[in-house]
Amino acid sequence: MPAQGSAPRATLDLKVRVWGMGSNNQPFFQHAMAQNVSATGACIYGIEAELKVGDVIGVQYETKKARCKVVWVVDAGALKKTQVGVQLVLDQDCPWTAALPTDMQAEERTQPHHDNRRKFLRHKISYPLELRDERVNTPLRVNATDISGNGCYVETVMPLPVATALRVDLWIEEERLTPSAVVRTRDPGVGMGIEFTGLPEESKKRFQAHLDKLDPGMSFANAEGQQK
Repeated sequence: MPAQGSAPRATLDLKVRVWGMGSNNQPFFQHAMAQNVSATGACIYGIEAELKVGDVIGVQYETKKARCKVVWVVDAGALKKTQVGVQLVLDQDCPWTAALPTDMQAEERTQPHHDNRRKFLRHKISYPLELRDERVNTPLRVNATDISGNGCYVETVMPLPVATALRVDLWIEEERLTPSAVVRTRDPGVGMGIEFTGLPEESKKRFQAHLDKLDPGMSFANAEGQQK
């Protein structure tokens, strides 16, 4: 069964790592193979966990990671086990771009990687935070995997429920900010998306400028893309 989507595909066999939450509510983390890959998705086989359409899983090729949504699932037999078609979640960069043929790399560069509705560019850097669930006030030290002045995504096997109220500790150099926040998205076995609801607009802009300074390459690439 071909993966959905109209993007050109290349017949490759790429060793990847995948993780998420299986249908038995147990997290999984394993190696698998990606084939029939494109700038927006792939067919991945050899998965031992049971998955269903709509699940979000993490996929890593070499050093690059992305979140992908499962769009179809088949039982491929004893050799290939569970086989799934996945598409990149909006705003995720393709982790296997370098393995694609040159013409398909150009196709990848034309994909809309960033949601134009977002006011601030998300930086895909590891950024330390401390979260507190306001119901129990227990600190949780984490690293955001992408972050902006509006919010962040935190990788965790056991994400908190959507709408959980949080208190976040973050820093602009030596200045400590402690805005309220809320969990907006939840991907079991993968992570959660958090919005900084209690950060004033002026503080959001200053925090975004701090992130732009930490990750100038991303800011430059985004500005260059907007000029084209």
